[in-house]
Amino acid sequence: MGLKTLHLNLQSFFYLAAGVNHFINPEFYYPLIPNYFIYTKAINLLAGFFEMLFGITFLFTRTRNFAVYGILSMLLAFIPSHIYFIQTGSCIEEGLCVPEWIGWFRLIVIHPLLIWWAWSQRLRH
Repeated sequence: MGLKTLHLNLQSFFYLAAGVNHFINPEFYYPLIPNYFIYTKAINLLAGFFEMLFGITFLFTRTRNFAVYGILSMLLAFIPSHIYFIQTGSCIEEGLCVPEWIGWFRLIVIHPLLIWWAWSQRLRH
């Protein structure tokens, strides 16, 4: 297995597992959705569904670019959630609570790396 295939499989598993977790543990995600959004439960379910969809379609050559652009769109759509998490002091009552620098690190380092990682998998025609 080559390095590109390994990255492809890891990324596929990453999004598939994250998507499944939205259904298994939805209470974790609800407080991470900014309170100015309505339909929190629907947003969580849609996020989980699309993470699973993109994780699966990522594996197939015919649908890989669909998955890449879907992941990129999804990651951009998640930015308000990261900002909201920082605004809460990187601590959700009875939920995820980390030092504030970790919230910033997620937004300005991890998130761009995830965007780059998805972009690196696109097929060029």
